[in-house]
Amino acid sequence: MAQNGVITYPTPLYSNPAIDPESYQPRVFTISDITLGPQTTITTSVDHNYVIGQWVRLLIPSNYGSRLLNEKQALVVLIPSSTEVTLDLDSNGANAFISSPSYLPFQNKVYPQIVAIGDQNSGAINSSGRNPTGTYIPGSFINISPS
Repeated sequence: MAQNGVITYPTPLYSNPAIDPESYQPRVFTISDITLGPQTTITTSVDHNYVIGQWVRLLIPSNYGSRLLNEKQALVVLIPSSTEVTLDLDSNGANAFISSPSYLPFQNKVYPQIVAIGDQNSGAINSSGRNPTGTYIPGSFINISPS
């Protein structure tokens, strides 16, 4: 029963919209190239929506080389272009990235990915308590679901 516009009973699970990864930004992107060095530059196959201060994780299947970087977490420190991010991750000593491996198991086509996992929690925040002001911490997850 709603009193003064407040729902006083639980909302059934089936009436809640599904949480789809494509309804949030930043998202997961396929890696098309990796430039190794004292800082690591990741090239994505499409334009990304990461920001400086974004925490990311690299997921690199063994066929693509650079296995030393698999499951590594790093901070985005530079965005050279709409398809590149530079990470504060020393990749010296890692094997070269193979953008087109000669063998991919048919049943397990897993591609290298860069995944947003958080942010460094800096930037403008809502200082008015629970009032929605539309401010977001740069790099935080934002629901962009269709209404």
